[in-house]
Amino acid sequence: MLPAPALSKLIGSIYDCTLDPSLWERTLAEIGDALRAKSLILSLNDLRENRLLINKAVGWESPWLEERAKHLPEIHAVLAGWLSSCISLDEPFVASRELADSRFKASRYVKDCLTPQGIVDVSHFFLMYTRAHFSEIVVTRHERDGVMSDREIELGKCLLPHLRRAVTISNVLDARAIERARMAEALDALRCGVVFTDDRGTILHPNRSAERMLRDRAVIQERRGILEAKTPSAAKELHAAIQQAARDETGMGKTGLAIRLTDFDAPPLFAHVLPMAGGDLRTNMQPSAVAAVFIGSDPDEQGEAETAARAFGLTPAETRVLTSLLAGQTLAETASALGIATTTARSHLNKIFAKTGISRQADLMRLAKRVIPPVSLGTKGSSE
Repeated sequence: MLPAPALSKLIGSIYDCTLDPSLWERTLAEIGDALRAKSLILSLNDLRENRLLINKAVGWESPWLEERAKHLPEIHAVLAGWLSSCISLDEPFVASRELADSRFKASRYVKDCLTPQGIVDVSHFFLMYTRAHFSEIVVTRHERDGVMSDREIELGKCLLPHLRRAVTISNVLDARAIERARMAEALDALRCGVVFTDDRGTILHPNRSAERMLRDRAVIQERRGILEAKTPSAAKELHAAIQQAARDETGMGKTGLAIRLTDFDAPPLFAHVLPMAGGDLRTNMQPSAVAAVFIGSDPDEQGEAETAARAFGLTPAETRVLTSLLAGQTLAETASALGIATTTARSHLNKIFAKTGISRQADLMRLAKRVIPPVSLGTKGSSE
């Protein structure tokens, strides 16, 4: 594991990326240095079509990325088989530990792509997984450094929840960059609610969307100047996350990520707590705070449906059905609004299920909101 100051700085860099996605390239390089990696890839993989929907590489030369793309069917087959039976998504796939040496050396991917680069081990740390897609960070190791050790594996696992938090909040935030000196003004333009707090949860600044939420008192409220969630379980988790953000952001883990503010019989609305006391970017912003609480606003159903359509190859008709479902309409109401038979709407829904690898509408709603890593990281074939 890294020394505490170095680990804190690295996690701070990850969280800074939530407010300025242009920092991701630098941060990925820092992660690679910490893991003694030859190269890293941050990608979104389409298992059905054996393609990469997002492919940002650090330390890979373009010809080798092109060669790797030829072996995606093999890579996906191995990883999909492992993922389907893995106990926890928090555990990485480490080739040197999961594959027999004979099988590793016999792989065409290894022979044609990894070995010529001097790569002797490859690890996959997963951010998200469905039967049709997964998002990951791929870490390779050069022969001069040897295979992944317990130290690098534990460090990667330690960074994983922070990476998930960063991309999740980036999605809620929906901003490419925010001018540091005018943080409060910039946040007022966002649809999501944002509340800055001190270590007690005292509200230092709510943006306009958060002010409306506080006035409505539907999911959050102000009590003696303190930010509180309305439901007891959410209030407890929110308070714990803010306190942890004030003490030490490196220990946050999953605390404060996707706190459900609504009851389970109501449309979901989540809060995500971003620590603000560390990192070069966050500590220079005004107002000064220890935590920023991001609250998902009313969803942009059309935008979410179009994003999902691009990712999963949905037809225009399927996209219209998904848009209606994301807006809270039942399948029958969707059919009526679109002027189609319920059986036709059901047929479109079944095709959406097949393309996304989802079998329930509730899972489909969640997938549409979070499947794409929400950072601007280039497209297939991009490299350093």
